[in-house]
Amino acid sequence: MTTSTTSRPIPTVADLSPRDGLRALAHLRHGLSGILPILEHVHAQLGDIFQLTLPHFRPVVVASPALIRDILTTQRHQFLWRPEDDPVMRLLRRGILVTDGAEHDCLHAVIAPSSRRNHFLPRADAIIAATDRALDRWPSKGRILTLTEMRKIALLVFEEIYFSHTLSWEELNTLWTPILRALAYIGPGVWVVRGRAPNLPRAIQPLEAHLYALIARRRATPSPPDDLLTHLIQHLDDDDLVRDQMMTMLIAGHDTSTAHLAWTLWLLARHPDWLAKVVEDVRTVLGTEPPTPEKANALVRLDQTSKESIRLYPPIHVGNRFTAADITLGAYRIPAGTRVMVSIYLVHRHPAMWEAPHVFQPTRWQSDFRPQPFTYLPFGGGPRNCIGGAFAMLETRLILARILQRFDIEPTHQHVRPRMGATLEPHPDFYLTIRRRV
Repeated sequence: MTTSTTSRPIPTVADLSPRDGLRALAHLRHGLSGILPILEHVHAQLGDIFQLTLPHFRPVVVASPALIRDILTTQRHQFLWRPEDDPVMRLLRRGILVTDGAEHDCLHAVIAPSSRRNHFLPRADAIIAATDRALDRWPSKGRILTLTEMRKIALLVFEEIYFSHTLSWEELNTLWTPILRALAYIGPGVWVVRGRAPNLPRAIQPLEAHLYALIARRRATPSPPDDLLTHLIQHLDDDDLVRDQMMTMLIAGHDTSTAHLAWTLWLLARHPDWLAKVVEDVRTVLGTEPPTPEKANALVRLDQTSKESIRLYPPIHVGNRFTAADITLGAYRIPAGTRVMVSIYLVHRHPAMWEAPHVFQPTRWQSDFRPQPFTYLPFGGGPRNCIGGAFAMLETRLILARILQRFDIEPTHQHVRPRMGATLEPHPDFYLTIRRRV
């Protein structure tokens, strides 16, 4: 544990010089895309721990690997995950991401088996089949809206693997707007400065109905498939609690993959020389055969690309915790009830921890390279790291390999910015020019 016998005040944005303050505020001209540059500027001026001071939003931001280690491991029991009046709590209700203590441990025991490698590896063919359904609808030559298309693939894959449900295109069209509204609802918004979350939007009701219909159908199935939904049904009698876990896993699981896939394709298209090497690997290793987990493991440069993409643009760019009591974190005293934000984005780009931290440099991920502890946290860290992290890494490699196997991608010069939504996504959605090969 990182402790000190004397407490120091946490630096706040009020400690910035007027000049630095104005420089930081200038980034707001980019809206939500300007928040991360503000945090980077404040981090550079105030250090690895600082506090924002909006009227109803005063989080402590942490970018120190040592302090993050304490938050996620040695002092984790002094922090709560449940935000009592955040939109995410209103949407997920009693979902595994927003529960604590024994309740969380019970839910974890139910959900974890369906996210283990020995459970989803045999379902790799289903990942490719769902991906192909989407790719078959792409033009032979033309442009795609990348974030949109990656979301379609991620949703098809998620429902197939975790719910054993093959989404029809009609169902996907029905769910599209409700899902986007749900994601917009839990992202940063006016509620941050007002201090109170708005009510759930009525527009998400078709998504709710979809989940409850899947629950009812599964409860009536005499020989159910071995998947997450069945595990939930078998262990939880309360349909509302089942819904909460389904909503949590669907929203978190598909949206993070959507962002990671989109960022990786954008980075490849922005670096055509590296793209050519990755494509050569994919087509040499796979030939005309669909990707498999074994063959995906041989795609070293694709793996390096994926790791570097998620370092630069971690979909979950911040982890929110709430102090359960007055605590001491390092040399700082933090009162009970304080929101503490573990900034994965800042620590992934920390100039003291990474060489050329803002540069796309996939070759840094050589086989013998190991990041310093708690400097690379794409799936969090400690006992409550992301339950679906192993599946997400396999899923994205298989999907990317299939795309690069079936399509040529032209370089792009389109500029995008990271936007803080429910995840860190490229904004605006960008076009890729493609040409079908196989």
